[in-house]
Amino acid sequence: MRTHKAASSNNINRRPTVLYLVCAAAFFSVILFGIQSSLFTGNQKLDLKTEQQDVRILSEFQSTVKQCVANRGLGLTAHIIDHCNLTLKFPEGTNSTWYNEQFKTFEALEYNYNVCDAILLWEQYRNMTTVLTREYLDVRPKGWEEYAAQRIAQLGADKCYNRTLCEEHLNLILPAKPPFHPRQFRTCAVVGNSGDLLKTEFGKEIDSHDAVIRDNEAPVNEKYAKYVGLKRDFRLVVRGAAPDEVLIIKSVTHKDFNAMIKRITNPVYLFQGIVLRRGAKGTGMKSVELALSMCDIVDIYGFTVDPGYTEWTRYFSTPRKGHNPLQGRAYYQLLECLGVIRIHSPMRSKRKQDWSDVPSREMIGRAHAAALRLKRSQAGDLGQFGSCKVTGNVDPDNIGPVSGSPDMSDVRKNSNYNKWEVLPFKSLRKEAQDHFIQMEGASLYKMDGNKLDDLVCVRHSLKSEV
Repeated sequence: MRTHKAASSNNINRRPTVLYLVCAAAFFSVILFGIQSSLFTGNQKLDLKTEQQDVRILSEFQSTVKQCVANRGLGLTAHIIDHCNLTLKFPEGTNSTWYNEQFKTFEALEYNYNVCDAILLWEQYRNMTTVLTREYLDVRPKGWEEYAAQRIAQLGADKCYNRTLCEEHLNLILPAKPPFHPRQFRTCAVVGNSGDLLKTEFGKEIDSHDAVIRDNEAPVNEKYAKYVGLKRDFRLVVRGAAPDEVLIIKSVTHKDFNAMIKRITNPVYLFQGIVLRRGAKGTGMKSVELALSMCDIVDIYGFTVDPGYTEWTRYFSTPRKGHNPLQGRAYYQLLECLGVIRIHSPMRSKRKQDWSDVPSREMIGRAHAAALRLKRSQAGDLGQFGSCKVTGNVDPDNIGPVSGSPDMSDVRKNSNYNKWEVLPFKSLRKEAQDHFIQMEGASLYKMDGNKLDDLVCVRHSLKSEV
Protein backbone atom coordinates (compact mmCIF):
# COMPACT_ATOMS: atom_id res chain seq x y z
CA MET A 1 0.00 0.00 0.00
CA ARG A 2 2.79 2.43 0.88
CA THR A 3 4.60 1.54 -2.30
CA HIS A 4 1.49 2.27 -4.39
CA LYS A 5 0.96 5.62 -2.68
CA ALA A 6 4.61 6.56 -3.15
CA ALA A 7 4.41 5.74 -6.85
CA SER A 8 1.26 7.80 -7.24
CA SER A 9 2.91 10.69 -5.42
CA ASN A 10 5.94 10.48 -7.71
CA ASN A 11 3.72 10.46 -10.82
CA ILE A 12 1.88 13.54 -9.57
CA ASN A 13 5.20 15.29 -8.93
CA ARG A 14 6.46 14.36 -12.40
CA ARG A 15 3.49 15.80 -14.30
CA PRO A 16 4.32 19.46 -13.66
CA THR A 17 7.95 18.78 -14.62
CA VAL A 18 6.97 17.14 -17.92
CA LEU A 19 4.44 19.89 -18.55
CA TYR A 20 7.07 22.55 -17.95
CA LEU A 21 9.47 20.78 -20.32
CA VAL A 22 6.82 20.53 -23.07
CA CYS A 23 5.92 24.20 -22.66
CA ALA A 24 9.58 25.20 -22.69
CA ALA A 25 10.22 23.15 -25.84
CA ALA A 26 7.20 24.71 -27.52
CA PHE A 27 8.34 28.17 -26.46
CA PHE A 28 11.83 27.66 -27.85
CA SER A 29 10.36 26.18 -31.07
CA VAL A 30 8.26 29.30 -31.52
CA ILE A 31 11.33 31.48 -30.96
CA LEU A 32 13.42 29.38 -33.37
CA PHE A 33 10.65 29.47 -35.98
CA GLY A 34 10.45 33.23 -35.55
CA ILE A 35 14.19 33.62 -36.04
CA GLN A 36 14.14 31.37 -39.11
CA SER A 37 11.12 33.17 -40.51
CA SER A 38 12.82 36.48 -39.90
CA LEU A 39 15.97 35.32 -41.67
CA PHE A 40 13.98 33.79 -44.51
CA THR A 41 11.91 36.93 -44.89
CA GLY A 42 15.09 38.98 -44.79
CA ASN A 43 16.58 36.85 -47.59
CA GLN A 44 13.36 37.17 -49.51
CA LYS A 45 13.52 40.94 -49.15
CA LEU A 46 17.16 40.89 -50.17
CA ASP A 47 16.40 38.72 -53.22
CA LEU A 48 13.40 40.84 -54.10
CA LYS A 49 15.50 43.98 -53.77
CA THR A 50 18.22 42.51 -55.99
CA GLU A 51 15.65 41.40 -58.53
CA GLN A 52 14.06 44.84 -58.61
CA GLN A 53 17.51 46.34 -59.06
CA ASP A 54 18.26 43.99 -61.96
CA VAL A 55 14.92 44.75 -63.61
CA ARG A 56 15.71 48.46 -63.33
CA ILE A 57 19.18 47.95 -64.87
CA LEU A 58 17.68 45.99 -67.76
CA SER A 59 14.88 48.52 -68.24
CA GLU A 60 17.46 51.32 -68.50
CA PHE A 61 19.42 49.20 -70.94
CA GLN A 62 16.28 48.64 -73.02
CA SER A 63 15.74 52.40 -73.17
CA THR A 64 19.28 52.87 -74.46
CA VAL A 65 18.76 50.13 -77.05
CA LYS A 66 15.51 51.80 -78.12
CA GLN A 67 17.29 55.13 -78.60
CA CYS A 68 20.14 53.42 -80.45
CA VAL A 69 17.69 51.83 -82.90
CA ALA A 70 16.00 55.19 -83.41
CA ASN A 71 19.36 56.87 -84.15
CA ARG A 72 20.97 54.14 -86.24
CA GLY A 73 18.14 51.98 -87.59
CA LEU A 74 17.38 54.04 -90.71
CA GLY A 75 13.61 53.88 -90.13
CA LEU A 76 13.45 50.90 -87.76
CA THR A 77 11.86 51.59 -84.36
CA ALA A 78 12.04 49.63 -81.10
CA HIS A 79 8.95 49.21 -78.91
CA ILE A 80 9.60 48.01 -75.35
CA ILE A 81 7.30 45.31 -73.95
CA ASP A 82 9.06 44.73 -70.61
CA HIS A 83 12.61 44.71 -69.20
CA CYS A 84 13.60 41.78 -71.46
CA ASN A 85 11.33 41.89 -74.51
CA LEU A 86 10.98 44.37 -77.33
CA THR A 87 9.63 44.55 -80.87
CA LEU A 88 11.49 46.00 -83.85
CA LYS A 89 9.14 47.48 -86.45
CA PHE A 90 9.67 48.67 -90.00
CA PRO A 91 7.98 51.93 -91.03
CA GLU A 92 4.67 51.93 -92.85
CA GLY A 93 5.06 51.53 -96.58
CA THR A 94 8.07 49.19 -96.35
CA ASN A 95 7.98 46.86 -99.34
CA SER A 96 8.06 43.23 -98.20
CA THR A 97 9.39 41.48 -101.30
CA TRP A 98 10.80 38.20 -99.96
CA TYR A 99 8.27 35.34 -100.18
CA ASN A 100 8.51 32.31 -97.89
CA GLU A 101 7.62 29.32 -100.05
CA GLN A 102 7.27 27.03 -97.03
CA PHE A 103 4.69 29.13 -95.16
CA LYS A 104 3.23 30.90 -98.23
CA THR A 105 3.64 34.36 -96.72
CA PHE A 106 5.62 37.49 -97.39
CA GLU A 107 8.24 38.57 -94.88
CA ALA A 108 6.86 40.23 -91.73
CA LEU A 109 7.36 43.92 -90.93
CA GLU A 110 7.93 43.47 -87.17
CA TYR A 111 9.97 41.07 -85.06
CA ASN A 112 9.97 40.24 -81.34
CA TYR A 113 13.23 39.72 -79.47
CA ASN A 114 14.22 38.74 -75.95
CA VAL A 115 17.12 41.07 -75.23
CA CYS A 116 18.08 39.24 -72.03
CA ASP A 117 18.57 35.96 -73.90
CA ALA A 118 20.32 37.73 -76.78
CA ILE A 119 22.87 39.50 -74.59
CA LEU A 120 23.58 36.27 -72.67
CA LEU A 121 24.03 34.32 -75.91
CA TRP A 122 26.33 36.78 -77.65
CA GLU A 123 28.45 37.61 -74.61
CA GLN A 124 28.85 33.84 -74.24
CA TYR A 125 30.12 33.66 -77.82
CA ARG A 126 32.96 35.99 -76.82
CA ASN A 127 34.28 33.18 -74.62
CA MET A 128 33.71 30.26 -76.95
CA THR A 129 35.70 28.04 -79.27
CA THR A 130 34.21 27.86 -82.76
CA VAL A 131 36.57 25.34 -84.37
CA LEU A 132 36.04 21.60 -84.01
CA THR A 133 38.90 19.95 -82.09
CA ARG A 134 40.00 16.50 -81.01
CA GLU A 135 39.56 17.38 -77.34
CA TYR A 136 35.88 18.24 -77.97
CA LEU A 137 35.19 14.87 -79.60
CA ASP A 138 37.07 13.07 -76.82
CA VAL A 139 35.16 14.79 -74.01
CA ARG A 140 31.67 14.93 -75.51
CA PRO A 141 29.63 11.77 -74.71
CA LYS A 142 29.63 9.61 -77.85
CA GLY A 143 31.47 12.45 -79.55
CA TRP A 144 33.33 10.17 -81.93
CA GLU A 145 30.55 7.66 -82.48
CA GLU A 146 27.62 10.03 -83.10
CA TYR A 147 28.70 13.67 -83.47
CA ALA A 148 31.72 13.04 -85.71
CA ALA A 149 29.50 11.22 -88.18
CA GLN A 150 27.32 14.33 -88.58
CA ARG A 151 30.32 16.31 -89.80
CA ILE A 152 31.37 13.86 -92.53
CA ALA A 153 29.47 13.81 -95.82
CA GLN A 154 29.11 10.56 -97.81
CA LEU A 155 30.16 8.46 -94.83
CA GLY A 156 27.68 5.71 -95.68
CA ALA A 157 26.66 5.27 -92.03
CA ASP A 158 24.74 7.24 -89.42
CA LYS A 159 27.43 6.62 -86.79
CA CYS A 160 31.19 6.17 -86.69
CA TYR A 161 31.09 2.43 -86.07
CA ASN A 162 34.64 2.35 -87.38
CA ARG A 163 36.47 5.16 -85.56
CA THR A 164 39.62 4.66 -87.65
CA LEU A 165 37.64 5.40 -90.81
CA CYS A 166 36.14 8.55 -89.30
CA GLU A 167 39.57 9.71 -88.13
CA GLU A 168 40.85 9.35 -91.69
CA HIS A 169 38.17 11.80 -92.79
CA LEU A 170 38.72 14.29 -89.97
CA ASN A 171 42.42 14.17 -89.09
CA LEU A 172 43.33 16.57 -91.88
CA ILE A 173 41.26 19.33 -90.26
CA LEU A 174 41.19 18.30 -86.60
CA PRO A 175 43.61 20.14 -84.29
CA ALA A 176 44.22 18.70 -80.85
CA LYS A 177 43.08 21.88 -79.07
CA PRO A 178 41.70 25.29 -80.11
CA PRO A 179 43.97 26.96 -82.69
CA PHE A 180 42.43 30.39 -82.01
CA HIS A 181 41.81 32.15 -78.72
CA PRO A 182 39.19 34.62 -77.51
CA ARG A 183 40.54 38.21 -77.69
CA GLN A 184 43.32 37.07 -80.03
CA PHE A 185 42.70 40.07 -82.30
CA ARG A 186 41.60 43.57 -81.35
CA THR A 187 39.64 44.45 -84.52
CA CYS A 188 38.17 42.19 -87.20
CA ALA A 189 36.30 42.99 -90.40
CA VAL A 190 33.65 40.53 -91.57
CA VAL A 191 33.10 41.17 -95.28
CA GLY A 192 29.86 39.94 -96.84
CA ASN A 193 29.19 39.66 -100.55
CA SER A 194 26.45 42.26 -101.07
CA GLY A 195 26.41 44.41 -104.18
CA ASP A 196 26.12 47.37 -101.78
CA LEU A 197 29.90 47.16 -101.40
CA LEU A 198 30.26 48.74 -104.86
CA LYS A 199 28.44 51.88 -103.67
CA THR A 200 31.16 52.87 -101.16
CA GLU A 201 34.94 52.57 -101.20
CA PHE A 202 35.61 50.71 -97.93
CA GLY A 203 38.74 48.92 -99.17
CA LYS A 204 41.44 50.71 -97.14
CA GLU A 205 39.26 50.76 -94.04
CA ILE A 206 38.69 47.00 -94.27
CA ASP A 207 42.42 46.35 -94.73
CA SER A 208 43.23 48.39 -91.60
CA HIS A 209 41.77 45.67 -89.34
CA ASP A 210 43.92 43.14 -87.49
CA ALA A 211 42.11 40.29 -89.26
CA VAL A 212 39.64 40.08 -92.16
CA ILE A 213 37.07 37.30 -92.59
CA ARG A 214 35.44 36.63 -95.97
CA ASP A 215 32.82 34.19 -97.29
CA ASN A 216 32.85 31.44 -99.90
CA GLU A 217 34.09 32.36 -103.40
CA ALA A 218 34.08 36.17 -103.03
CA PRO A 219 37.05 37.43 -105.11
CA VAL A 220 39.83 39.58 -103.65
CA ASN A 221 41.82 41.30 -106.39
CA GLU A 222 42.81 44.66 -107.81
CA LYS A 223 39.50 44.98 -109.68
CA TYR A 224 37.56 45.20 -106.41
CA ALA A 225 40.36 46.40 -104.10
CA LYS A 226 38.97 49.90 -103.47
CA TYR A 227 35.60 48.41 -102.53
CA VAL A 228 36.47 45.30 -100.50
CA GLY A 229 40.21 45.58 -99.78
CA LEU A 230 43.01 43.09 -100.40
CA LYS A 231 43.75 41.75 -96.92
CA ARG A 232 42.84 38.09 -96.49
CA ASP A 233 43.15 36.14 -93.26
CA PHE A 234 40.15 33.83 -92.81
CA ARG A 235 37.50 32.49 -95.18
CA LEU A 236 34.37 30.60 -94.14
CA VAL A 237 33.41 28.26 -96.98
CA VAL A 238 30.69 25.84 -97.97
CA ARG A 239 32.56 25.06 -101.16
CA GLY A 240 35.73 26.06 -102.98
CA ALA A 241 39.15 27.10 -101.75
CA ALA A 242 41.41 30.13 -101.49
CA PRO A 243 45.19 30.36 -101.85
CA ASP A 244 46.15 32.31 -98.76
CA GLU A 245 43.46 32.43 -96.07
CA VAL A 246 42.89 30.09 -93.17
CA LEU A 247 39.87 28.12 -94.44
CA ILE A 248 37.01 27.31 -92.07
CA ILE A 249 34.59 24.74 -93.53
CA LYS A 250 31.09 25.78 -92.51
CA SER A 251 29.21 22.49 -92.31
CA VAL A 252 30.67 19.13 -93.38
CA THR A 253 33.84 17.76 -94.88
CA HIS A 254 33.87 15.33 -97.79
CA LYS A 255 36.22 13.60 -100.26
CA ASP A 256 36.59 16.60 -102.57
CA PHE A 257 37.50 18.85 -99.63
CA ASN A 258 40.03 16.33 -98.34
CA ALA A 259 41.67 15.98 -101.75
CA MET A 260 41.99 19.77 -101.95
CA ILE A 261 43.29 20.09 -98.39
CA LYS A 262 46.19 17.73 -99.07
CA ARG A 263 47.48 20.02 -101.83
CA ILE A 264 47.21 23.52 -100.37
CA THR A 265 49.51 25.22 -97.90
CA ASN A 266 47.05 27.18 -95.75
CA PRO A 267 45.38 25.77 -92.62
CA VAL A 268 41.88 24.25 -92.91
CA TYR A 269 39.49 23.65 -90.02
CA LEU A 270 35.84 22.68 -89.50
CA PHE A 271 33.39 25.12 -87.94
CA GLN A 272 32.11 23.69 -84.66
CA GLY A 273 28.44 23.40 -83.85
CA ILE A 274 25.11 23.54 -85.62
CA VAL A 275 23.30 26.73 -86.68
CA LEU A 276 21.14 28.18 -83.93
CA ARG A 277 17.57 29.22 -84.78
CA ARG A 278 17.92 32.98 -84.57
CA GLY A 279 16.95 36.08 -86.48
CA ALA A 280 19.41 35.96 -89.38
CA LYS A 281 20.69 33.13 -91.53
CA GLY A 282 23.50 32.23 -93.87
CA THR A 283 27.27 32.09 -93.95
CA GLY A 284 27.47 35.75 -92.94
CA MET A 285 25.97 35.04 -89.51
CA LYS A 286 28.39 32.16 -88.93
CA SER A 287 31.24 34.52 -89.89
CA VAL A 288 30.07 36.94 -87.20
CA GLU A 289 30.10 34.08 -84.66
CA LEU A 290 33.61 33.09 -85.75
CA ALA A 291 34.82 36.69 -85.49
CA LEU A 292 33.27 37.26 -82.08
CA SER A 293 35.07 34.20 -80.71
CA MET A 294 38.44 35.71 -81.69
CA CYS A 295 38.04 39.51 -81.76
CA ASP A 296 37.25 42.36 -79.37
CA ILE A 297 35.64 44.57 -82.03
CA VAL A 298 33.71 43.14 -85.01
CA ASP A 299 32.96 45.46 -87.96
CA ILE A 300 30.67 44.13 -90.70
CA TYR A 301 30.62 45.24 -94.35
CA GLY A 302 28.53 44.12 -97.31
CA PHE A 303 25.54 42.73 -95.42
CA THR A 304 22.83 44.81 -97.19
CA VAL A 305 21.33 46.35 -94.07
CA ASP A 306 20.07 49.60 -95.65
CA PRO A 307 16.46 50.32 -96.70
CA GLY A 308 15.44 49.78 -100.28
CA TYR A 309 16.69 46.22 -100.58
CA THR A 310 14.67 44.38 -103.25
CA GLU A 311 16.85 41.50 -104.41
CA TRP A 312 19.84 39.42 -103.38
CA THR A 313 22.88 41.02 -105.00
CA ARG A 314 26.58 40.18 -105.00
CA TYR A 315 29.40 42.55 -105.83
CA PHE A 316 31.05 40.08 -108.23
CA SER A 317 28.13 38.40 -110.02
CA THR A 318 24.53 38.77 -111.18
CA PRO A 319 21.70 38.91 -108.59
CA ARG A 320 20.32 35.67 -107.26
CA LYS A 321 17.66 34.53 -104.83
CA GLY A 322 18.85 34.83 -101.24
CA HIS A 323 17.83 35.03 -97.59
CA ASN A 324 15.08 36.96 -95.84
CA PRO A 325 16.34 40.57 -96.02
CA LEU A 326 14.02 42.36 -93.58
CA GLN A 327 14.43 39.84 -90.77
CA GLY A 328 18.19 39.85 -91.27
CA ARG A 329 18.35 43.63 -91.32
CA ALA A 330 16.31 43.88 -88.10
CA TYR A 331 18.46 41.31 -86.30
CA TYR A 332 21.77 42.84 -87.33
CA GLN A 333 20.49 46.21 -86.13
CA LEU A 334 19.61 44.65 -82.78
CA LEU A 335 23.12 43.18 -82.55
CA GLU A 336 24.69 46.57 -83.22
CA CYS A 337 22.63 48.13 -80.42
CA LEU A 338 23.67 45.29 -78.11
CA GLY A 339 27.31 46.14 -78.79
CA VAL A 340 28.00 42.86 -80.61
CA ILE A 341 28.89 44.29 -84.05
CA ARG A 342 29.39 47.64 -85.78
CA ILE A 343 27.56 48.08 -89.09
CA HIS A 344 29.18 49.82 -92.08
CA SER A 345 27.03 50.47 -95.14
CA PRO A 346 26.49 53.10 -97.88
CA MET A 347 23.81 55.04 -95.96
CA ARG A 348 25.99 55.10 -92.85
CA SER A 349 29.29 55.93 -94.53
CA LYS A 350 28.97 59.73 -94.61
CA ARG A 351 27.96 60.35 -91.02
CA LYS A 352 30.34 60.52 -88.09
CA GLN A 353 30.93 57.01 -86.75
CA ASP A 354 31.59 57.78 -83.10
CA TRP A 355 29.35 54.95 -81.80
CA SER A 356 28.30 57.15 -78.86
CA ASP A 357 24.66 56.10 -79.23
CA VAL A 358 25.57 52.40 -78.85
CA PRO A 359 25.53 51.20 -75.19
CA SER A 360 28.98 51.36 -73.61
CA ARG A 361 30.86 48.21 -72.61
CA GLU A 362 30.24 49.17 -68.98
CA MET A 363 26.47 49.39 -69.52
CA ILE A 364 26.49 46.13 -71.50
CA GLY A 365 28.45 44.50 -68.68
CA ARG A 366 25.89 45.62 -66.09
CA ALA A 367 23.00 44.43 -68.24
CA HIS A 368 24.70 41.08 -68.85
CA ALA A 369 25.31 40.61 -65.11
CA ALA A 370 21.68 41.51 -64.34
CA ALA A 371 20.31 39.13 -66.98
CA LEU A 372 22.60 36.40 -65.67
CA ARG A 373 21.46 36.91 -62.06
CA LEU A 374 17.81 36.76 -63.06
CA LYS A 375 18.44 33.59 -65.02
CA ARG A 376 20.41 31.92 -62.24
CA SER A 377 17.88 32.87 -59.55
CA GLN A 378 15.74 30.09 -60.98
CA ALA A 379 18.45 27.43 -60.91
CA GLY A 380 20.98 28.68 -58.36
CA ASP A 381 24.29 30.43 -58.88
CA LEU A 382 26.71 27.95 -60.41
CA GLY A 383 29.59 30.32 -61.12
CA GLN A 384 31.20 31.12 -64.46
CA PHE A 385 30.88 27.51 -65.60
CA GLY A 386 27.19 27.27 -64.78
CA SER A 387 26.31 26.71 -68.43
CA CYS A 388 28.52 23.63 -68.79
CA LYS A 389 26.49 20.52 -69.51
CA VAL A 390 29.59 18.37 -70.01
CA THR A 391 33.00 18.98 -68.44
CA GLY A 392 36.36 17.37 -69.04
CA ASN A 393 40.10 17.79 -68.60
CA VAL A 394 43.06 17.59 -70.95
CA ASP A 395 46.27 15.86 -69.95
CA PRO A 396 48.99 18.47 -70.61
CA ASP A 397 51.42 15.66 -71.49
CA ASN A 398 49.09 14.12 -74.08
CA ILE A 399 47.57 16.89 -76.19
CA GLY A 400 47.43 14.84 -79.40
CA PRO A 401 48.88 15.35 -82.86
CA VAL A 402 48.84 18.43 -85.04
CA SER A 403 46.16 18.01 -87.72
CA GLY A 404 47.32 16.40 -90.94
CA SER A 405 48.03 13.01 -92.50
CA PRO A 406 51.00 11.15 -94.02
CA ASP A 407 49.67 11.38 -97.58
CA MET A 408 49.71 15.18 -97.77
CA SER A 409 51.63 16.76 -100.63
CA ASP A 410 55.20 17.93 -100.05
CA VAL A 411 53.97 21.51 -100.49
CA ARG A 412 51.63 21.14 -97.54
CA LYS A 413 54.03 19.12 -95.42
CA ASN A 414 56.67 21.84 -95.72
CA SER A 415 54.28 24.74 -95.17
CA ASN A 416 53.51 26.53 -91.95
CA TYR A 417 49.91 25.28 -91.93
CA ASN A 418 50.27 24.09 -88.35
CA LYS A 419 51.54 27.40 -86.94
CA TRP A 420 48.18 28.18 -85.30
CA GLU A 421 48.18 24.87 -83.45
CA VAL A 422 51.62 25.38 -81.91
CA LEU A 423 51.31 29.14 -81.39
CA PRO A 424 53.30 30.06 -78.25
CA PHE A 425 51.07 31.35 -75.48
CA LYS A 426 53.45 34.20 -74.77
CA SER A 427 52.98 35.47 -78.34
CA LEU A 428 49.28 36.21 -77.73
CA ARG A 429 48.18 39.77 -76.98
CA LYS A 430 47.79 40.51 -73.27
CA GLU A 431 43.98 40.54 -73.44
CA ALA A 432 43.96 36.98 -74.79
CA GLN A 433 46.35 35.77 -72.08
CA ASP A 434 44.29 37.49 -69.36
CA HIS A 435 41.11 35.90 -70.69
CA PHE A 436 42.68 32.43 -70.66
CA ILE A 437 43.73 32.86 -67.04
CA GLN A 438 40.36 34.34 -66.05
CA MET A 439 38.62 31.29 -67.55
CA GLU A 440 40.95 29.04 -65.52
CA GLY A 441 42.31 27.48 -68.70
CA ALA A 442 38.90 26.19 -69.86
CA SER A 443 37.71 26.13 -73.47
CA LEU A 444 33.94 26.46 -73.98
CA TYR A 445 32.23 24.74 -76.92
CA LYS A 446 28.62 25.08 -78.01
CA MET A 447 26.65 21.85 -78.23
CA ASP A 448 23.70 21.30 -80.57
CA GLY A 449 20.43 23.11 -80.06
CA ASN A 450 19.32 26.52 -78.92
CA LYS A 451 19.91 26.42 -75.16
CA LEU A 452 22.38 28.62 -73.34
CA ASP A 453 23.00 25.90 -70.72
CA ASP A 454 24.34 23.49 -73.27
CA LEU A 455 28.13 23.77 -73.39
CA VAL A 456 31.05 21.37 -73.36
CA CYS A 457 33.79 22.78 -71.14
CA VAL A 458 37.32 21.40 -71.38
CA ARG A 459 39.91 22.48 -68.83
CA HIS A 460 43.58 22.75 -69.73
CA SER A 461 46.54 23.00 -67.41
CA LEU A 462 47.37 26.63 -66.76
CA LYS A 463 50.96 25.65 -66.07
CA SER A 464 51.37 24.12 -69.52
CA GLU A 465 50.39 27.45 -71.10
CA VAL A 466 51.62 30.06 -68.64
